[in-house]
Amino acid sequence: ITETENVPYDVVVCVQQAPDTANVTAEAMKEDGTVNRAALPAIFNPEDLNALEVALEIRDRWGGTVTVISMGPPKAAEVLRDSLYRGADRAILITDRRAAASDTLATSYILAQTIRTIGRYDIVLCGRQAIDGDTAQVGPQIAEKLGLPQVTYLEQLVDIVDGQARVRRNVGRGWEIVDVHLPALFTVISTANQPRPPAARRVMRFKRARIPAEIEAEVRASLGNASDEEVLDAIAKRTEELRRQGLLLEQWNLDDIHADLNRCGLPGSPTKVFRVQAIVLTKKGYTEIPPTEEGIRRLIHELVVDRTLG
Repeated sequence: ITETENVPYDVVVCVQQAPDTANVTAEAMKEDGTVNRAALPAIFNPEDLNALEVALEIRDRWGGTVTVISMGPPKAAEVLRDSLYRGADRAILITDRRAAASDTLATSYILAQTIRTIGRYDIVLCGRQAIDGDTAQVGPQIAEKLGLPQVTYLEQLVDIVDGQARVRRNVGRGWEIVDVHLPALFTVISTANQPRPPAARRVMRFKRARIPAEIEAEVRASLGNASDEEVLDAIAKRTEELRRQGLLLEQWNLDDIHADLNRCGLPGSPTKVFRVQAIVLTKKGYTEIPPTEEGIRRLIHELVVDRTLG
């Protein structure tokens, strides 16, 4: 990135807490074939970290703000804290039971409504795809719903001049340079950068940051058999204390973003699972295939007989 003008940019980054698919165990699949998310550790979706790093680099060069948004259950607040540790200015969690079971279409609608509610943005950044779904659909769908130009597979933000960004995007066997007027949406790939680690001072400051749902859960757990009145009073006091310290994370629901409920959750998710098939590998050991025509012929025969092919 080259520094050519001193114009600040407001950047919104969409991030997700995803199950760690690199550590799949036998309990990772339920009997109905769906993912047992409770059996997998939750991590910051890797390419969303790359998107966050691009946003922080923009702010470092040109000034402005970095707002991180995420949609998920209250425990997804952990990725918001992680974003603050790394340098984000603002963090918002959209959590609502009515958003459960949202597919990419419903998810992109909810995130687009959140960005509209924020109101001020020059650049929207998303990771290319999530490691649990690998669809790469949410970013482009957000751009479509916001009416923004989009550039996918961003590998380098080359420059921003007079409200126009120049980026290099990876096209598989090469790259191309694209100019686009802002505001615009970009999806970022893993080779774009090396995300910065959390800063120790920011970790010490924001490790106590909480969303209201976390505050309530922690207070109820600590007070045990206290009356409802005592619990509500303790929640109010702790909420106000964190607010004064700048440690109250924003928690929005679907009403806060003026969402059409018919476009959220199951009602807004036309995706239907046709079939879930579990693949069980029964063969043990390995087979060495000599690099000869006869070796390749034997390999193909074995694959056909085992019905791996055909």
